[in-house]
Amino acid sequence: MVKYVYTFNEGNKDMKDLLGGKGANLAEMTNLGLPVPPGFTISTEACNTYLQEGAVPETLTTEVTKALRSVEDKLGRKLGDAEDPLLVSVRSGAKFSMPGMMETVLNIGLNDESVKGLATVSEDERFAWDSYRRLIQMFGKTVMDIEGDGFADALEALKEEKGVHYDHELSADDLKGLVATFKSIVKEETGREFPQDPREQMDLGIEAVFRSWNTERAKIYRRRERIPESLGTAVNVQTMVFGNMGDTSGTGVCFTRDPSTGHSGVYGDYLMNAQGEDVVAGIRNTEPLKALERENAEVYKQLVGIMRKLETHYLDLCDIEFTIERGKLWMLQTRIGKRTAGAAFRVATQLVEEKLITKDEMLQRVTGEQLTQLMFPQFDTNAKRVKLGAGMAASPGAAVGGIAFNNEQARAAIEAGEKCILVRRETNPDDLPGMVDSEGVLTARGGKTSHAAVVARGMGKTCVCGAEALIIDEEAGTLTVDGRVLKQGDIIAIDGASGEIFEGDIPVTESPVTIFLTKGLEAGLEACNGDQEMIELVQAVDQIMNYADSRRRLKVRTNADTPEDAARAMEFGAQGIGLCRTEHMFLGERRPLVEKVILSEVGSSEREEAIAELGKLQRSDFLSMLEVLDGKPMTVRLIDPPLHEFLPDLTSLEVKVAVAKATGEPDPSDLKMLEAVRRMHESNPMLGLRGVRLGLYMRGLFTMQIRALISAACELKAAGKDPQPEVMVPLVGSVRELQIIRDDAEAIIAEEKEKAGVDLDVPIGCMVELPRAAMTAEDLAREADFFSFGTNDLTQTTWGFSRDDCEGVFFPNYIEEGIFGVSPFETLDVHGVGRVVNEGVQRGRSTKPGMKMGVCGEHGGDPESIHFFDEINVDYVSCSPFRVPVARLEAGRATTEPQDATK
Repeated sequence: MVKYVYTFNEGNKDMKDLLGGKGANLAEMTNLGLPVPPGFTISTEACNTYLQEGAVPETLTTEVTKALRSVEDKLGRKLGDAEDPLLVSVRSGAKFSMPGMMETVLNIGLNDESVKGLATVSEDERFAWDSYRRLIQMFGKTVMDIEGDGFADALEALKEEKGVHYDHELSADDLKGLVATFKSIVKEETGREFPQDPREQMDLGIEAVFRSWNTERAKIYRRRERIPESLGTAVNVQTMVFGNMGDTSGTGVCFTRDPSTGHSGVYGDYLMNAQGEDVVAGIRNTEPLKALERENAEVYKQLVGIMRKLETHYLDLCDIEFTIERGKLWMLQTRIGKRTAGAAFRVATQLVEEKLITKDEMLQRVTGEQLTQLMFPQFDTNAKRVKLGAGMAASPGAAVGGIAFNNEQARAAIEAGEKCILVRRETNPDDLPGMVDSEGVLTARGGKTSHAAVVARGMGKTCVCGAEALIIDEEAGTLTVDGRVLKQGDIIAIDGASGEIFEGDIPVTESPVTIFLTKGLEAGLEACNGDQEMIELVQAVDQIMNYADSRRRLKVRTNADTPEDAARAMEFGAQGIGLCRTEHMFLGERRPLVEKVILSEVGSSEREEAIAELGKLQRSDFLSMLEVLDGKPMTVRLIDPPLHEFLPDLTSLEVKVAVAKATGEPDPSDLKMLEAVRRMHESNPMLGLRGVRLGLYMRGLFTMQIRALISAACELKAAGKDPQPEVMVPLVGSVRELQIIRDDAEAIIAEEKEKAGVDLDVPIGCMVELPRAAMTAEDLAREADFFSFGTNDLTQTTWGFSRDDCEGVFFPNYIEEGIFGVSPFETLDVHGVGRVVNEGVQRGRSTKPGMKMGVCGEHGGDPESIHFFDEINVDYVSCSPFRVPVARLEAGRATTEPQDATK
């Protein structure tokens, strides 16, 4: 029989698949002897069974009863007892943290009778009724699907009537009346009374958490974070402890290091006389954790000791939730804390310096995506600024955009091609779509542990929280600061590193991290302008990148078509060019020459002259590129796309000729061009006359390019340089195709070498872009010196997709339906296309052991794909210049990645 329920002393931190992150860590803290309120976890398997069958598994109910009785026996109280009630919380907890995306219900077990018992045992009538109104509000919204605005409006109306600003200023009698109001809202909205049976409350709460796995906001978050749909969430049922039992009680969130900067110390927020949602929701502005020392020195000392113990145990920055109930500290949750990109790099190097982790482990604490964030530009400190105010620096970055007050306005801005900043009093999980669409988030309330801050950090979005001077009126569509009124669409800028808010656009400058990566450590430190935090960050990136380079097996090349791109990539640390697309060199002013080649007769002097002229230009291109690459390999892909791409659009040309015929005599050159365009037109050009087929159909093109490349290389070799050209034949499907081109190439190479009197080694290889090429790679390897897997086209041909036609049409639906977790053009489809690549590698090396293998599709710069390429022993990846540092880091991480024992 499947076991669905585990008490906290039955699990551990390594059971996240089954117990979710929260449940596994509650079990771990229990095992460590920390003060954790008793409870139990319902497994992710139960959730998935419920979602599949639409009903709670029959055995789950009895398991929950046994676990609940165990908790009741331990505490000597019963759930919802009228005299001394046990109250519990029901919380979600997936394997991967999804802050605020799923449901939580607190104070389950309260009803019209047990609230009186709670008032008696707590000797605090106000606390009891405050707890009851919170239950009805949360239960109504999360379990009974009542819009939360009704409850919020009733609460605000009561505070206005009583002339108070904060919830805790309401009296017990005020709250009794509010409970009655809330119950009437439940009856009016659902047609039924608020449930009085404590067990019914708990069972309905558990089902609500199960269902919350499939809410729209949870799905959006999972798609963004690439969390599999199949995982499901666990449910944690835990004894309630109360932070709202008066001035000796409180609740808070803390971090063992600053999640924004990575600095070691005491960081966090807390509120006295409050429950956890008050801190996370940002409804009240919090106190810094250090102030707790004045409030209760003994509890503060105990908490700091537990923080140290947890960081030492988990060997990482920990995010911890706690509650103080009448002076007693309780630990409610811990997890590996989300952090900014800068904090990730600083914390990783700090933990090495403190001898808590190894350097290999250090590489696993950072990601290429975080490095990308650090390379983004930042505000120009010398630019003119109009400061509006400041809040808490919750997630760094420089964001500029028009004001958007809600999800709809943010989406409208995106659809209009404009950038926006989401501006809210405070955010809640329903604001996730707007946060995804915006450049950054600005809130008037909340601190570094508020919903806005936590989610923004996880998404790599700029965020400023708790800017109290802002008066936000969403209904009126205004943001008021010191009498200055801004409206939807007005441009503002927020600095997530300083917390400053500015009016209007502000220019950005290159990040010191990017300057370091291209110009070296000294230049990067100089660009910090004395900013100590930035100096520490640049030094941390330097340490990690140097170690990644020392450990990685994969070489990293770049895709570049111009000397400028090549030079930039070399500055970023590229070890050569893995893909030089020569067709890009035929555009602009050279297009007429290509048209002449296409329009002229085969063997005509006109065609030969045009090809010769292109050859001179191409030779100059290669000369410039090879000079930049001196001493490094440059793989030149012979012209690949169909020739019609160099000709005018068929429809436009037909219209032009038709109009000319209707009004007079059409231009003879237009008629000739139309004839050629019709002749070259293809129904499916991606599978038509392109690549090696074009080279065989129009032999002069490939031979011109090969001669231009080799001639340029020989000139540089004669001048004492070290050119390393490589010829790559595209879209090969048959060994005979490659053999013909290779014979031509070898003849030209021998001729040019003899003419220049130099010795030059020129490898000749092919791209593997067709499944047939991979499946017959043992044959191709007889004629190829290397393979380069063009994973863009290989994805198209393996899936049968036309990328240009598919991505904007049905891909979003495929992602929505869970067919894709992410577009296969962004991250390699390892299960399908990856197998084809691996097959090609193995078959090629069966003929030529040690044969050089590369990847030159966009996947060469994708972190997840790089790990796969390392696993199948590809020799190098090639990516765009800006992604080179990312690929270097991920290649190092791939080498040091712990091996999965289950594989």
